[in-house]
Amino acid sequence: MTRPFEGLAAECDLVALREFVPSATATLKLAPGVAAQREVTLATVLPGAVAALVRAGDEPVGFVGTQMQFRGEDPSADIAAAILWTQSAEPGESLNSADAVEGGPRLADVIDPGADLELTVHQDFDWWVPEGVTPDPQVAATIEQAKQAIMPSARLDLGPDAVGAAWWVDAGEKAHVRWVRPEDEDALMLALARVHATGGLHLGEGSRFAGSFRTHGLLVPVFDLDPERHPAEWEAPAREFGARLAEALATEALMTTEERRSRDGLRSRQVTLR
Repeated sequence: MTRPFEGLAAECDLVALREFVPSATATLKLAPGVAAQREVTLATVLPGAVAALVRAGDEPVGFVGTQMQFRGEDPSADIAAAILWTQSAEPGESLNSADAVEGGPRLADVIDPGADLELTVHQDFDWWVPEGVTPDPQVAATIEQAKQAIMPSARLDLGPDAVGAAWWVDAGEKAHVRWVRPEDEDALMLALARVHATGGLHLGEGSRFAGSFRTHGLLVPVFDLDPERHPAEWEAPAREFGARLAEALATEALMTTEERRSRDGLRSRQVTLR
């Protein structure tokens, strides 16, 4: 699988935003070579799952969605095309499909590739409407419908040295942590097997390793959690697991028989989203 966001500091969060985070936004830092006309906000999903829109106001703002209704083959090119569209579109306009041109700009060409995403996680979609504006009944009904379907989510704060992006979600009977990791899949799977063989593949009491999935060229380990606990309560156990995993990733010893069994078992529980 290709990694459309490889080379970007925010690669793991971009994958999370595109695939499973319900509602979040971040102001983008555009690349110096882009003739910036207005601020751009990256979002999970926009009304109607359009690719982009320009919100009218004293200072119009461009909004670009990562979860688009019409997706091209290259999500990096789609988002880049949508960002560039926001710079010349008229306030009030929306873009249904990015229709990125083959060979055209990709995300690393239009945003600062070294910048992290300063994410704001929302538990609703009220940000679809500018502050101080009362939506018409149809828009209000759409926002309420979307809100009813949302699952509470949070990005775990694992400190400045954290690797990847760990996202908590309350799915009802269970909560989960989905941890998007940037490492090579084979190296990460070997490290997970080493940790599993020593009984460390968990986030502490009330958790269990549920499996992993592949998406956009990255592997995402998933843990089932006790939903009664606040997401912040999982941050310390996640840091401890991260340390165990880092140690395993740095190990160069040949695999033991138990580690091979663990790796085979973990691979049998993988799925691929795309």
